[in-house]
Amino acid sequence: MSLSKSQMSRTARFLMYGVMAALMASLAVDVGAQTRTCGPPPPAKPERRTGGESFPPLPLPATPLRRSEKKREPSPPALVGKVILGDVKWVTENGQRSSYRDWMTDPADIRNLLQWTNQQLHIRYRAVDTDLAQFSYDPTELPILYFTGHDGFKLPAEIVAKLRQYCTDGGTILGDACCGSKDFDRAFRDLAQEIFPRRALLPLPMDHPLYSSFYPITTVRLKEGIKEWDDVPHLEATAIGCRAAIIYTGGYDCSCGWDGHVHETGKRYLPDSARKIGANIITYALATYELGRFLATEKVYHQKGEATRDQLVIAQVVHGGDWDTQPASLASLMKYLAENTTVSVQFKKENVDLRSIDAFAHPILYMTGHDDFKLADEEVNNLRRYLAAGGVLVANSCCGRKAFDDAFRREIARVLPDQKLERVPLDHPVYRSVFPIQKVEYTPLVLHDHPGLDRPTLEGISLENQLRVIYSPMGFVNGWSGAPNPYAREYVSNDALQLGTNILIYAMTH
Repeated sequence: MSLSKSQMSRTARFLMYGVMAALMASLAVDVGAQTRTCGPPPPAKPERRTGGESFPPLPLPATPLRRSEKKREPSPPALVGKVILGDVKWVTENGQRSSYRDWMTDPADIRNLLQWTNQQLHIRYRAVDTDLAQFSYDPTELPILYFTGHDGFKLPAEIVAKLRQYCTDGGTILGDACCGSKDFDRAFRDLAQEIFPRRALLPLPMDHPLYSSFYPITTVRLKEGIKEWDDVPHLEATAIGCRAAIIYTGGYDCSCGWDGHVHETGKRYLPDSARKIGANIITYALATYELGRFLATEKVYHQKGEATRDQLVIAQVVHGGDWDTQPASLASLMKYLAENTTVSVQFKKENVDLRSIDAFAHPILYMTGHDDFKLADEEVNNLRRYLAAGGVLVANSCCGRKAFDDAFRREIARVLPDQKLERVPLDHPVYRSVFPIQKVEYTPLVLHDHPGLDRPTLEGISLENQLRVIYSPMGFVNGWSGAPNPYAREYVSNDALQLGTNILIYAMTH
């Protein structure tokens, strides 16, 4: 399959992150009984390509060889660990008794996917079988753990705790229900909930980078029984901040498509769709690996426990969506503000509920998120009173996500039905309160969507000739924190920090 120049350039851009992201892994021990397959035997390995047709994405170790030794190509780094699941089962077919384990009923699925993806992305990785009892749970050893099968399963609490830490440290868990098995589907959903009890496994909106990280995917080909149809993809994920840490194919089988066969049992993506989804998952995991490692390092608000003094304290609005996408971002902005202005900053962050009177104690409220959310009537009324009393609401769509953008515009229209968000003109005082800002730099995804854009895109609502709502449809969060997120539609770091500083100073002085 050939790629267009635009696809290749997009791939090259995103793979810059992947090239430096995944670290070399040691080979896990292969364990398992004789396997039974959902379909025909896996296809033969393709012939080795010449060195000019691909390149390893990482520097690989070179061991000096004696002149009498035959030189061997080093093994590629391991990227995916296929998790060994289920007890040994015995079956008798044609008088022959054999054993199998559920995790290997599609024995070549992830291996075939990586071979195909390696060719498409010009990378070089391999998969290994992984026993959770022996695994280190270090993402630098294996960035992705792959769960698949038909049967239900239940992991011990100590393994669940280790998987939680693995995801928190930057690892990615991938789940696929072979043949759309309901037993596996229930078990994997339960596992995702056990790993992160306070985070939901949610369907991904169509602007999520998992649908565009390599292939632009808007429709897929599905099959159930003898019926085939086109539909939107059904990926789901559990997010940590701006990264999908648990990715699930949504109860539709990809593994048979990766293994290279189709049959009428269950529900599935057909092979071409399955491979494209798989390539996007691999690309996304590689590109966000460093983001995951970054998010694993928590910045501490060292004055958190102290009483609020006559200093600036950021109050963040708690809402029904993912309201706290990157807790470290405000700490970085506050540090920059303290270093570049005379404002006395208290390094603490207060989370406020709009239904509480506590919100009225803060001159500035901050709001962000990726997802849709809806304010209760009481929250709408209190926010209207807060703004009328002189308070300022600062908001931005984290990563430039459309779902939050749509929700914020809808909810602020409920708060101020007689007003509307309008573009803040370049001669407005907010662009010169500290730093003179006329041009800004955006992340590559913004420029992909809006070539040549170099002006800030702040919008606002004024009451009594002063901005009381300041909103950016492009994100600030990753720029403030310096997070290496290749899929953010945001301002670059320095411009994000300067804009954030200007906004806070304007809000405090007007």
